Amino acid sequence: MKRSRIAIIGFGALGRACAEAAHEFAELDLAGIVRRSGTPSHEPPSGSLPVTTHVRELLSVDIALVCVPAAATLEVARELMQQGIAIVECAALEGNALEAHHDALSRIAARYGSRAIMAAGWDPGVLTLFRGTFEMLVPHGVTEVTRHPAARLHHSVATDSVSGVRAALSSEIPAAAGEPPQRYVYVELSPGARFDRVEAALLADPTFAGERTHVFAVDDIAKLEAANQGVTLTRRGTAPRGAHETLLMEGRFDPTLLAARVMLDGAGKVGKVGVGGHCYCLSLCARPRASVRNRR
Repeated sequence: MKRSRIAIIGFGALGRACAEAAHEFAELDLAGIVRRSGTPSHEPPSGSLPVTTHVRELLSVDIALVCVPAAATLEVARELMQQGIAIVECAALEGNALEAHHDALSRIAARYGSRAIMAAGWDPGVLTLFRGTFEMLVPHGVTEVTRHPAARLHHSVATDSVSGVRAALSSEIPAAAGEPPQRYVYVELSPGARFDRVEAALLADPTFAGERTHVFAVDDIAKLEAANQGVTLTRRGTAPRGAHETLLMEGRFDPTLLAARVMLDGAGKVGKVGVGGHCYCLSLCARPRASVRNRR
């Protein structure tokens, strides 16, 4: 299978993350980096990787990852698609501004017979897909998205006496009005310890009595404590009949690295879509922009 040649446009935090993660995608070949004039100089991951000020100076570019500020994305994408280069972007916009941005990209792609994979990042991007999935599975309910830094994690004396716990951190997440807060306990298990027994012991501890407590096993508490950001996505069912459904997603991660991986995955999907703008999705073929608008 022919490997697609990609260029990274912009070499800030997102561009650097794309360059560092590119080796994880066997179907892609990194052609080089286009650094805008006047931006800070950062060394690419490989000294032999071409670094230019214009994409025309790179050889045989099929796809460009647009890693410039949101305000510059549209014009950069227009110039690239005029040259027949497909683009992948994840401009950090919201609401009507994001909708107008995607509409404009779709029109440009159609005009020049090119392809654009849009919202190929973390947020907007994969977090939006997770939220939509939760709301599809629990159609009558309330969705809460809470973003929280790792600094909110703290050590809890309640975990010190629990057999099988090597280290632990706890975090309290505010809930909806009128509901008690939720507590998240992250435990690094001792060798041979069973998570189910540790979880049962923690939930039975008087410290957590009367609280909605969730226990998660992690490989390394030190790495978790140093994590950059986190998010909790909760969907609580409000249907008057049937089971009271609750879906929960909790994660801590580097959002820039996640966005880079999504962009690279989006680049791998370009060959599976037709001309026009397509919102990123996890299936084999990205969903056409028109289908997304009709679904809403």
